Amino acid sequence: MVEIVTGEDGVARCGWSSATPQYERYHDSEWGYPVGDDRRLFEKICLEGFQSGLSWRTILEKRENFRAAFHDFDFHKVADFHEDDTERLLQDAGIIRHRGKIEATINNARRAIEMVEDEGSLAAFFWQYEPRERLWDGKHMPGFTEASTALSKDLKKRGWKFVGPTTAYAFMQAMGLVNDHAPGCAAREKVEAARAKFRLK
Repeated sequence: MVEIVTGEDGVARCGWSSATPQYERYHDSEWGYPVGDDRRLFEKICLEGFQSGLSWRTILEKRENFRAAFHDFDFHKVADFHEDDTERLLQDAGIIRHRGKIEATINNARRAIEMVEDEGSLAAFFWQYEPRERLWDGKHMPGFTEASTALSKDLKKRGWKFVGPTTAYAFMQAMGLVNDHAPGCAAREKVEAARAKFRLK
C-alpha cells in the first residue's frame, strides 16, 4: 500500500514527500501537474536520465546547478556543446559528473531539435503517450508501464539516450501524463483538476 503521511500543517501527502522539505515543496507544487512547455519537458527527461542509479533527492538538490550548467536546458544552446564543453562539465562539482549522462544530454538536445521539426513540439510528441485509462491500483506503484515502455522504445528509435522504461515512467509521473498521487493525498484532486483543464498550445 502506498503510504500517506500528514504533515505538521495537517495536510495529507504521499509518503515519499516527508523525506525532506524540498521533497514536500516539489510534491505540492510540481509533481504530477501537467506540463506543455518544451524546455521544461526537455529538462525533466534529462534530469531523470541523470538520476538513473541515484536518488531524486540528489538531483533535486543540484537542480539549479544543472540549470546553470546546461543554459536552463535550452536545447538549442545545448545542441551546440562539443567535447570541450563535456570536459568542462566533467569538472563541475555542482552536477553529476558522469560522462555518459553528460554526452547523452548533449545528444538528446540535438534529437530534440529534430523532434520539433518532425512533430511540431516536444509536448506534441510526449503527450501522445498519455495513457487512456488508469492502470495503477493505488496500492503498489509500478516502476514502468506499457505506455512508458512504448515511449522509451520510440525515443531510442529516434536516437535518444538514457531513456529506459523506468526513466520514461518517472518522467510521465512528474510531468502529469499520469496522476500517481496516492488516494487520500491532498494534491491528488488538484492535479486531476489541472489535468482536466490542460490543453496543448
